[in-house]
Amino acid sequence: MTADTILASLHLSVPELILAVGALVLLMIGVFAGERSGRMVSVLALIVFAIAALWLVFVPSEGLAYGGVYLADGFSRFMKVTALIGSFVALFMSLNHASENQLDKFEFPVLLVLSTLGILLMISANDLISLYLGLELQSLAIYVIAAINRDSLKSTEAGLKYFVLGALSSGMLLYGMSLVYGFTGHTHFVDVAHALTADGARSLGLIFGLVFILAGIAFKISAVPFHMWTPDVYEGAPTPVTAFLAGAPKVAAMAMMTRIVITAFQPILADWQQVITFISIASMLLGSFAAIGQKNIKRLMAYSSIGHMGYALVGLAAGTQTGVSGVMLYMLIYMAMTLGSFAIIMSMRRADGTQVENIDDLAGLSTTNPFMAVVQTALMFSLAGIPPLAGFFAKYFVFVAAIQAHLYGLAIIGVLASVVGCYYYLRVIKVMWFDEATGQFARTSGSLRLVFGLSGLFVLGYVFIGSSIGGAAELAAATLF
Repeated sequence: MTADTILASLHLSVPELILAVGALVLLMIGVFAGERSGRMVSVLALIVFAIAALWLVFVPSEGLAYGGVYLADGFSRFMKVTALIGSFVALFMSLNHASENQLDKFEFPVLLVLSTLGILLMISANDLISLYLGLELQSLAIYVIAAINRDSLKSTEAGLKYFVLGALSSGMLLYGMSLVYGFTGHTHFVDVAHALTADGARSLGLIFGLVFILAGIAFKISAVPFHMWTPDVYEGAPTPVTAFLAGAPKVAAMAMMTRIVITAFQPILADWQQVITFISIASMLLGSFAAIGQKNIKRLMAYSSIGHMGYALVGLAAGTQTGVSGVMLYMLIYMAMTLGSFAIIMSMRRADGTQVENIDDLAGLSTTNPFMAVVQTALMFSLAGIPPLAGFFAKYFVFVAAIQAHLYGLAIIGVLASVVGCYYYLRVIKVMWFDEATGQFARTSGSLRLVFGLSGLFVLGYVFIGSSIGGAAELAAATLF
């Protein structure tokens, strides 16, 4: 590589360099400033996230870097900005709740920055090897922060479960990659697609490789049947960590799955479409029915997450530009709804400082905290897909893409699963508005009020700004085709 090529590559990957250098600087600050530097390092980490996101928005650049293993395009820019917003908000929410969950250590924001660096690398990966490196960088940091509260058995259990099952999924992913490399002779996505087009016929070993790769990625988005870790990790991990898990990593994993099937495996669309359709249907149905009996609101959000990943995969199963733009919009809207919901969950704290997580603890919220009740109602209606809220448009676009691709059965099952899912969202609303209050929550911190307030505003006002966001998603999706 010449000096000009290296400089061009560095310019394309400036957001990643900002996070990498930022993580190293924050680590040094934390080491030399001592244990009490946690809040300062967290604030600096927020600045690092903001700078990286602003660079992506105002200094757009496209092209291949580092020998073609890194790709900067409209799709990656849209998903990276979405992921950075998720990381920023998750860390912002933890500022005033760090001490209760032992997140006031400087290691937490540093690990969050490193995990987000892996997320950006995953989104821009154009090669199986670079994809895996980004995935592992993201995952290893999350394993640690999931178990960072060492005084909590639940947190330790959550980190261990996520680590063991994550290692299994990584093994499956690597095995699938080795099969694809063995049968095509390539690891670059475009070269794999060319090999599949040139051969004309697909081998059974290659199909097995594709299935293993999709299985490994399905674990990261907690899609059925690789969802087992989700309820336990959501419940056991500190709530700010759960909020992060529910946002940026899922955006990255969905972007990774989208790029790999659309770019590398487009010539065998009929094969991966069957796999995606099965995963989508199973996730929607399990997410809808398994959540009905949940009493812990974090476990409820876990099953809700499984179901929503199934809905997002409806758009991907279509395999079209409309479907991909639908997936992008879905992930953005889902992340906004989820972060707002977790901000409210973090606000469920009694006057004596006790954190409560049961749905019944929300009883009478409409009388004790009307603002929080109104926002939570809007978020629940949106998660259920009630028009004209943002969640309705998210589901509408993926279902339309499925119908245009003649996947009528998938769209019908998705609509029916949404109807079932309405039950447990409405149950939360019923508890808040019609049950008698059993107690009152402590005063909510300003940061949490800001997060769930903005989330509620986004959900309610999406009908007015949706066209511009949808236009950006369509332009970004076009770069994949």
